[in-house]
Amino acid sequence: MDKLNEILIVLQNFISAVRLADIVDMAIVAFLVYKLITFFSKTNSMNVVKGILILLLVMVVTTMWDLPVVSYLLGNTFEMGLIIIIVLFQPEIRRILEQVGGSIKDVFGHPVKTKSIENAIDQVVLACADMSRTRTGALLVFERDINLESYIKTGTIVDASPAAELLKNLFYNKAPLHDGAVIIRDGRIAGAACMLPLSGNNNISRDLGMRHRAGIGMSERSDAVVAIVSEETGDISVAIEGMLKRGLSPDTFERLLRMELIPQEQEKRGILARMRRLRKKAGE
Repeated sequence: MDKLNEILIVLQNFISAVRLADIVDMAIVAFLVYKLITFFSKTNSMNVVKGILILLLVMVVTTMWDLPVVSYLLGNTFEMGLIIIIVLFQPEIRRILEQVGGSIKDVFGHPVKTKSIENAIDQVVLACADMSRTRTGALLVFERDINLESYIKTGTIVDASPAAELLKNLFYNKAPLHDGAVIIRDGRIAGAACMLPLSGNNNISRDLGMRHRAGIGMSERSDAVVAIVSEETGDISVAIEGMLKRGLSPDTFERLLRMELIPQEQEKRGILARMRRLRKKAGE
């Protein structure tokens, strides 16, 4: 009982010493650690993080067991730790900073052009449904917060409304611009035949070709929504944050694009507007 009372007294003293600022401080740190683990778990970088943690554990053990040579080597290695981390995680650090910049742009940037994006979604769904039936390969990228100008410049600059017939012509296998991706910005085609980075994920299914690997790679390096039509099977897929959703029907494909590209409040207004148009046509 005495030990229990001592433990309770210690806990009481600890709780009484904790300030609200301490709780907020711990909550922020826990949230940041959680977000970092979630972010790295979506990429191959998680294996590197595990390797670093193992080295830290080895360093602690060697220090406890007084192994001077190993401790010396590991100590010198970790003195360069910051530079090593920057080199190893350069793509991930860049993506995090781009996402932070995108969040700031949401607050101070231009409003989303909902009507243009709705039209782009409608035309892309129509084009992809037709290309799925004819098994025409296609790769379309919807830019969101992270700027894709560097990728647009790798292709042919275009400034056109994304009509379904135009998209099908761009991906026609004898057309000069059919290789590469079409990038859509603010509801308009910004570039065609654009080169995208391939995914470095070794766990991707081997039955996926270069088009799917490029789409997944683009979604890993940005917050873009990437639509892919398979030339072999005609399947429609969507890549978001390194994750691939395969075998989508046109209706599911459209719902997914709307959910990802149109803010919920504006989507609700769009649904109500479409319902009013349907009622008006029914009345006529």
